[in-house]
Amino acid sequence: MSTITPDVQALGEDFRGELIHPGESSYDDLRAVWNGSIDRRPGLIARCTGVADIRSALAYARRTGGPVAVRGGGHSFPGHSTCDGGILLDLAPLKGIRVDPVRRTARAQAGVLLGELDRETQAFGLAVPSGIVTHTGVAGLTLGGGIGWLMRKYGLSIDNLLSVDLVTAEGELLTASPEANADLFWGIRGGGGNFGIVTEFEFQLHPVGPIVYAGPVMWPMEQSPELLRFYRDWITDIPDELTTAVIHRWIPDLPTIPAELHGRPVVVVVACYAGSVEAGERAVAPLKAFAPPLLDLCTAKPFVDHQAMFDPSFPHGRWYYMRACDVAELTDDVVDIAAARGLAIDSPYTAYPIFHLGGEIARVPADSTAFGDRSSGHTFNFVGVTLGPDGFEEQREWVRESWRAIEPHQSGAYVNFLGDEGSDRIRSAYGAATYDRLQELKRKYDPGNLFHLNQNIPPL
Repeated sequence: MSTITPDVQALGEDFRGELIHPGESSYDDLRAVWNGSIDRRPGLIARCTGVADIRSALAYARRTGGPVAVRGGGHSFPGHSTCDGGILLDLAPLKGIRVDPVRRTARAQAGVLLGELDRETQAFGLAVPSGIVTHTGVAGLTLGGGIGWLMRKYGLSIDNLLSVDLVTAEGELLTASPEANADLFWGIRGGGGNFGIVTEFEFQLHPVGPIVYAGPVMWPMEQSPELLRFYRDWITDIPDELTTAVIHRWIPDLPTIPAELHGRPVVVVVACYAGSVEAGERAVAPLKAFAPPLLDLCTAKPFVDHQAMFDPSFPHGRWYYMRACDVAELTDDVVDIAAARGLAIDSPYTAYPIFHLGGEIARVPADSTAFGDRSSGHTFNFVGVTLGPDGFEEQREWVRESWRAIEPHQSGAYVNFLGDEGSDRIRSAYGAATYDRLQELKRKYDPGNLFHLNQNIPPL
């Protein structure tokens, strides 16, 4: 059991939530994050129940000078949502959700997960554009941008953000919106957790589902070059309602898939149509006519089921390593690289998606948010996965080789998919002008860089 210092004792007098110390029975469970390859030991875990707890924990951090990690869903790929020593502010207890079906808005606290928000909004046939794994935290996903199955029709998560409540490094509670602290509102829409701790988000909702036309269509991996060239031409004339991603992987061992197909290398196009089922069937029909599929699971289904489709492939505790970048278009060279890297997969868990961007994402003025390049055509995300340390180095090398192959064609990067890749990579992801503006904002709201466990933008 750790010795309780006077600083910790003082924090405990003001703190309503739990304070968990190394050696306590729940410590190891509560320090764990989604990526099992991250193994860090905070000096203190503060499970916050509200703004007052957050302010008290930040005051403690300022007094003690240790690192500050902030965890919503804990999905940070490089492990920024935990730390060695210092204090981990665990926001998981903040689960409040309020849906206004008349105004079509929703308010969600910082510990809410995507699936929890979907459950409440879909009760009214509404949705917030968000991510693709339901146990991802709303907070981290949104602050970095938020790509997902509704993005071509309704934009990124940040494009549907109406306001936030945020606690600064000095413990001040602010509201940021187009009318209040507009500079901060610009920065948190893409700038991550650099400027403070967002305690509550207000989103615009859109009519979606509850039944949508969505799901994967699979072909043998050997058909990847032909499929990608067909796909490249097909997506030039699809409606914004249709968002798709191409995935190279082995078919997972799932009860919804015939056992004789488990482990088969495939190239998959996953579709989601944000409109009527009938219109979705028409939009996807040319894809299904490309060639007889090995397996077709694209059909009418509840939107919440589609949102949870990737959950079994990315559970808590597996070891993950990833590298990512954007490309402008699927040129012949890019297609050949994509197909070759798929054929080089030698793990039943490793996979990589190519997300189709454009649509409403590209129509939002580039300087209206702190998001990176909105003109990119696709996002590549190479993800090496193992059950534990065995084989992890081999999968990590597959990721690095894949990224080196595609890197000459990159046009930017999505910050939520970055690892610990250095300041030059972060600057490149935002672009020089946006990065410089973010540095000015950082100097205003966090001049001491208290919030540096993120894709960090140091104050100017």
